[in-house]
Amino acid sequence: MNSEFLIHLILWAPLVGFAINGIFGSSFSGKTAGFIACLGPLTGFVSTVLLWSGFDQTIQINYYRWFGTPDSFSVDFSVMVDQLTLLMLFIVTGVGTLIHLYSVGYMEHDKGFVRFMSYLNLFIFSMLLLVMGSNLVMLFAGWEGVGLCSFLLIGFWYKNPDYNKAARKAFVMNRIGDLGFMLGIFLLGLEFRTLDIPTLLSSMEHIESGDPKIILITILLFIGVTGKSAQIPLFTWLPDAMAGPTPVSALIHAATMVTAGIYLVARMSGLFNLAPFTLDVIAWVGLATAFVAATIALRQNDIKKVLAYSTVSQLGFMAVALGCAAYSTAIFHVMTHAFFKALLFLGAGSVIHGLHGEQDISKMGGLRNAMKSTHLVFLIGTLAIAGVPPLAGFFSKDEILAAAFSHSIWYFVILALTAVLTAWYMFRLYFATFHGSYRGSKETEAGIHESGLVMLAPLFVLAFLSVVGGFAGMPETISSKHLVSDFLKPVVADHAHSVSHSFEYILWGVTLVLLVLIVWLTNKMYSVNSAEVFRSGSGWVGRILEGKYYLDEIYETLISGPLRSTGTWFKNVMDPGVIDQAVKLPGLVFRNAGVALRPLQSGIISWYMISIVLGLLAMIYLFLF
Repeated sequence: MNSEFLIHLILWAPLVGFAINGIFGSSFSGKTAGFIACLGPLTGFVSTVLLWSGFDQTIQINYYRWFGTPDSFSVDFSVMVDQLTLLMLFIVTGVGTLIHLYSVGYMEHDKGFVRFMSYLNLFIFSMLLLVMGSNLVMLFAGWEGVGLCSFLLIGFWYKNPDYNKAARKAFVMNRIGDLGFMLGIFLLGLEFRTLDIPTLLSSMEHIESGDPKIILITILLFIGVTGKSAQIPLFTWLPDAMAGPTPVSALIHAATMVTAGIYLVARMSGLFNLAPFTLDVIAWVGLATAFVAATIALRQNDIKKVLAYSTVSQLGFMAVALGCAAYSTAIFHVMTHAFFKALLFLGAGSVIHGLHGEQDISKMGGLRNAMKSTHLVFLIGTLAIAGVPPLAGFFSKDEILAAAFSHSIWYFVILALTAVLTAWYMFRLYFATFHGSYRGSKETEAGIHESGLVMLAPLFVLAFLSVVGGFAGMPETISSKHLVSDFLKPVVADHAHSVSHSFEYILWGVTLVLLVLIVWLTNKMYSVNSAEVFRSGSGWVGRILEGKYYLDEIYETLISGPLRSTGTWFKNVMDPGVIDQAVKLPGLVFRNAGVALRPLQSGIISWYMISIVLGLLAMIYLFLF
């Protein structure tokens, strides 16, 4: 089949599904609307498989010239598919299809079902536009599209004011990052007179490493990454985004949207390699993000909030890989993370569905008998994210730790400690939810039920991928072929990283010992019949972690509060007292002048004649002298 036709199908099928359901969906049955919505990403996935089977070189399609300037600077509406794009297409369309199918069962009784499925289709289209854009303007269009869909889906249940607040928070914090991204794009256009990605990267050969302009541009681009991929200081929107329905959490905030920033840096790897300072900044920001989010997750009791902070922490791992110039490793973790984190979020959704909306793990327990299938897949997801061999998370995390060790011992120590914390809070979540006895109300316990097949089927597929996905990137100690890095080598400019085989073996051994110890301790501590262990502790460390380092309060005090007070002052004082008066001043002058000159209109003809003569004499005087 023609490659260009397949690319058209991949890109436009979800948009067609959005348009059909968005315009005519109110007249469809729920099953029809769900089928149409699932057909878009499924068509994209099948087309991606067919495109990959015959793929041999980069394909670029120019639809039309979007805009330009008289000096030959132009931007085309064009898309491109290379190895990196193709891998991202598998993730977006494959995981997207599974989440669409899950949503049919999860949201079927919601009054806004058709609207929800339409939004999911629009998100898939925007994400595809982002990864397929052949220039930075096209990429930015998709970037903004997923931001819009995030706003719509987080605030989907718009009658709840807290959900609307979470949606606005996500939108505003992403706009802060996007401003940096836009400035970076402008500077790239001014410096290189093009925004076409292949042309830009080919222009880097003559640029010296450490050029101040390149450092400034890459820092600005990374500011965009901190917003979209939830890095410090712009990460606090993502945990609040759990206000949206659970499939939203799985699709947007675990598998695809939040990895857009990781994709951007990997896509522009040739540019970032010329800015070692920026790579160091990325690595340290990633380290801080991974550690801070992991510590916060230790004391969260909301099942989705634990997974949300886990996502932030894993994004920190990816950022560290980028900072070490191990771009293929970061993308490898993007892939494995998409499998096991989507599995965990959807598994959490199955638990919430079975408990009729309950999300507090202190009110759960003993669900492994009542929800056997959900228990099995959630266990697989927990083992994968904890890095238990030979599941997917083990291989990608091991690779990140190896890259960190070869770059800096401090990078490795911080990430290794964070990996231990990850295993702790995930097994805490698992044992608290599925072991011990049920700690909730008797009414809820009586209604516990397993999810239907339409929800469980995607979970089984994701569980399978979480088991076998890591074999696409096995270390040298096991295999000389690394399928992911070998596939991405033509388009991603990795720096070489290597560690000794003895280091790998020691790391694996220590990992297994620590995992066994963590499993034993968390089972003993959290497989309990009482909710007391989940209650607030009296220690100051516990209070800080439960308060999420009070980052929202700090932002409110230092940024939001002063800005709000300044806006209120402008509204109540500056606007009416100064600006309004300045606008009214000309009218006031003429009005008062009219009042002052009104007595001159006396109606006495002789006075008018004298005034005319005096005026004429004054004009003659001015003309002559």
